[in-house]
Amino acid sequence: MQIGRTGRAESTRVHPSFPEKTRIRMTADSDHTPLDLSKISVILATDCGSTTTKAIMIERTPEGFRQTYRGEAPTTVEEPFADVTVGVVNSVSEIAELSGRRLVADDGTIIRRSSPDDPDGCDIYISTSSAGGGLQMMVAGVVKQMTAESAKRAALGAGAIVMDTIAANDKRRPHEQIQRIRELRPDMVLVSGGTDGGNTTQVVQLAELIAPAKPRPRFGGEFRLPIIYAGNKDARPAVEAVFDGPGFDLSVVENLRPTMEQENLGPARDRIHDVFLEHVMAHAPGYDKLMTWTDAPIMPTPGAVGDILQTIARRQGINAVGVDIGGATTDVFSVFEEKFNRTVSANLGMSYSISNVCAEAGMDRILQWVHLDMDERELRNRVKNKMIRPTTIPQTLEALVFEQAVAREALRLAYQQHKEFATTLKGVQQQRTVGDVFSQQTSGQSLVDNMTLDLLVASGGVLSHAPRMAQTALLLIDAFEPEGFTSLAKDSIFMMPHLGVLAGVHEQASLEVFERDCLIVLGTCVAAKGEGKIGKPCFKYSISGDLSEQGTMAVGELRRFDLGPGATARVEIQPERGFDCGAGPGKAISREVRGGTVGLVLDARGRPLMLPEETSERRACLSRWIEAMDLYPA
Repeated sequence: MQIGRTGRAESTRVHPSFPEKTRIRMTADSDHTPLDLSKISVILATDCGSTTTKAIMIERTPEGFRQTYRGEAPTTVEEPFADVTVGVVNSVSEIAELSGRRLVADDGTIIRRSSPDDPDGCDIYISTSSAGGGLQMMVAGVVKQMTAESAKRAALGAGAIVMDTIAANDKRRPHEQIQRIRELRPDMVLVSGGTDGGNTTQVVQLAELIAPAKPRPRFGGEFRLPIIYAGNKDARPAVEAVFDGPGFDLSVVENLRPTMEQENLGPARDRIHDVFLEHVMAHAPGYDKLMTWTDAPIMPTPGAVGDILQTIARRQGINAVGVDIGGATTDVFSVFEEKFNRTVSANLGMSYSISNVCAEAGMDRILQWVHLDMDERELRNRVKNKMIRPTTIPQTLEALVFEQAVAREALRLAYQQHKEFATTLKGVQQQRTVGDVFSQQTSGQSLVDNMTLDLLVASGGVLSHAPRMAQTALLLIDAFEPEGFTSLAKDSIFMMPHLGVLAGVHEQASLEVFERDCLIVLGTCVAAKGEGKIGKPCFKYSISGDLSEQGTMAVGELRRFDLGPGATARVEIQPERGFDCGAGPGKAISREVRGGTVGLVLDARGRPLMLPEETSERRACLSRWIEAMDLYPA
């Protein structure tokens, strides 16, 4: 127990309806009265980003919890302020001004309500953060494709940026690996390797490689590098002896790969969150003060986004993919069959990293999405200008079309990297049958299956702030190529981090706000998987309910129907032989779909999506799709 700001005892406790890993710090009387969620009516949440701190207020209304006000201010983790709470107070003060509710006390702290009738303050205050570079980690494992990859999954799932992966078989010499560790200066290191009861030599050698590096702290001052060991339990005494020095703070958790057939990422992820608070946040400018203000542990922003996506997928029993495309990186999150994965494409972004997208995809591939005649030299200058002035937005139709063409390729490449990472366990011995030989099924198969994808959520400037909703929808469809029936949505004001940390405190409130205020439902895409000759029949459709239509879609055709927000319809699809919409090649399927701001999109362009090679034919094709979706009206 510890004494909190109010003078009453504070305890760290777990609400019974949430996983054990979710630890909530709320003021409580000495009799340990359980947290009464029914008394929470005003929630304040902030997300301290690298450039902007965003605050939102959530209030209980007769219809349930709703997001009512928002404010933002520049993040102040850097000089001259070097105190993150200045930006937090500024963003919260904007909400106070808009709402007429006093939220900041004279001493600069967040006010709590004294009673349900108190017109000032909030009931709980929570926060996420990616300021100061977020959580930067290095992971290490004996085999790069197995234990090291499991360690990377654990770190990414906890919201970290993985700076490098050290492995016994990564083809670098020991002195090169040591030099790399010294250069990176990670916030913490996750060490894994070996199955329980297996050989201990290699994982101990890995520890002996890391110990001599002794990287210096990123934030300066007295600092002991946190090391999390999640490897062979038989090697723990030897690993503890290696890191038994003044420069390290070793934590030992359960093996994240206890057997070749099992992956146990939970304990490592939970410890990463703890160390993030105890070490990283404690040394970042102003975070020691911010941690005394919050009523739940501060979470890394990507980790919070992952939490809300997992919560939605679990509660609705669906498979979901979320993407956040920024100026420097693109994060992709997925939940398939309750298995969560996250990847960070650190070189794919729309401003600082835009030239990397052009280099990796190739200008020819980007220009295949452009239906206008553009000068390639001028476009390359446009790319360089975007890097120099990252906050600029397109001012002409040509600039907008080109930016969205780059975005398609950035999203496609990021999703491709995600599918390669989100796989079943590698190295698992499988009992194979004759059927397996013909199907070529092996370990390490991607978990991502576009045919079973139910929900695709977009966030990030180029997606969230596209001039028209239909542009966002087609960007998602072109880049991710969903198959069968898929709901499309976007995060209205990048509220998912706030709701992710709220899910650990008040899950019902986070779900209600997610559905009502966070997501803007774009509609539903129905797409056929398969290839055929352009112009030939692809599938027949029949729509009934709030919309009544029927007809035939030809290969290469895209069609949009007005099915507004709240409207529903039953769509029956009869695909031609060789095309699959979810029931199997050539088999009919019927589903209930919901509308949105864009409506219902029928996509008969085939999967994989192939554009005509001849320039004039391709541009004519693109122009037809643009007209069908009403992307760029005069």
